[in-house]
Amino acid sequence: MERSSNEMQTNAKLTREQHLELYYYMQLNRQLEERMTRLFRQNKIVGGLYASLGQEAVSIGTAYALEPRDWLAPMIRNIGSLLVKGVKPRDIFTQHMARYTAPTHGKDGTSHFGDLKVCHVVSPISMLGDLIPVMTGVAMAGRYLGQKIVSMTWIGDGGSSTGAFHEGLNFAATQRAPFVLVLENNQWAYSTPVARQAAMKDLADRALAYGIPGHVVDGNDVMAVYTAAKSAVNECRAGRGPVLIEAKTMRMKGHAQHDAAEYVPPAMFEYWKTRDPIARYEAYLTEHKLWDAAKKSEIDARIERELDVDQKFAEESPMPPPELAEQGVYCEGCHTVEADWRRPKQELLPPASSVEAVWKVTDFGAFVPPAPASKPAGGAAGHVEKPVAKPAPTPVAAPSATPELAEEQPLRVPFGRGPKDRAFERERLEKQEKRGKSFVKHRRDKKGKH
Repeated sequence: MERSSNEMQTNAKLTREQHLELYYYMQLNRQLEERMTRLFRQNKIVGGLYASLGQEAVSIGTAYALEPRDWLAPMIRNIGSLLVKGVKPRDIFTQHMARYTAPTHGKDGTSHFGDLKVCHVVSPISMLGDLIPVMTGVAMAGRYLGQKIVSMTWIGDGGSSTGAFHEGLNFAATQRAPFVLVLENNQWAYSTPVARQAAMKDLADRALAYGIPGHVVDGNDVMAVYTAAKSAVNECRAGRGPVLIEAKTMRMKGHAQHDAAEYVPPAMFEYWKTRDPIARYEAYLTEHKLWDAAKKSEIDARIERELDVDQKFAEESPMPPPELAEQGVYCEGCHTVEADWRRPKQELLPPASSVEAVWKVTDFGAFVPPAPASKPAGGAAGHVEKPVAKPAPTPVAAPSATPELAEEQPLRVPFGRGPKDRAFERERLEKQEKRGKSFVKHRRDKKGKH
């Protein structure tokens, strides 16, 4: 596992226009989501709304490392990657508002849409981890067709504990697929902190189990994210994939709009507020003299204009007609799926592709004991055997006159409950009272024996 830092920024090789474009996409991402939050509170968003506040650098920095021919599959907090790929804000507005002008014509009220023809976007899959084997297949298909593409998807820290994550990543590793997996460690899997679901400090260490590179990067530094992603994409395109990147960041809101995130310590929010990715990048642009106040105002005004137009379009768009419900349930010739060949098919046919149908195994997998340590030049006479330390016996504690009370385990807080919940407080007091009674009874029994 390797750790990426600001030292990698010198290898980014971005032009001034590209640096400013990164800011444009990050700010567009944030302003778009802030508007959708207001629409949600006005009951104009019909489905769930999941914010990426504080995580914009991850989606933007990784997707920006791809080329137009490459493929990606976003998850619920990767709206920024859609914007980089060319999806318009109006498509995101109308999709969440379930309007007839949406990519799914109002049949879905969340982020389940893609674009296989132009933007090369595969629709999200709600079952966490399932996009990993899917995008591995996309990468392998592109290699087979000679397209020289790289595929990319994202997964959260919680999603990295699913079976599909491990099966998919193992599949990608054994096939050497040109595939980049971005693990967004935003510290919380709904209401479960990372330390309660994984015993490791860096989730990128999971890559070691599959024999592939794993990198850790500051997910709130868009330049560090981009540099790490660009390196991973280049490695995959050169045939040295797949690559896992862990981006350490923070989910600055609850799981969705309905979640107040009362389980997150307030100090944790304050800590990450000082590491806001957009504020940090603004300071970076100023420090490197890549813009001035006038340029920033120009970009911000452009974003405001574009969002005004697209939001107006979405709010004025009609709802889908009732008869649409029975259409598109099954594919009945509505579109064609054809292979886009970028290499001669003869390369895949005999005799060019003929191989003997026998596995060639160079390593038979037998246990090979480590070679003994070489003796010093002086021979046996000059060699002194070091005494082998015997393990110390495990100490056995003497019986205590007063039995120790087991340490009280913290209460598990189910979804929808928190420290302010009355039932939670009542349960805590009952356990505390029961613990006190147990101790008093023990003291009485002890006095009775004397």
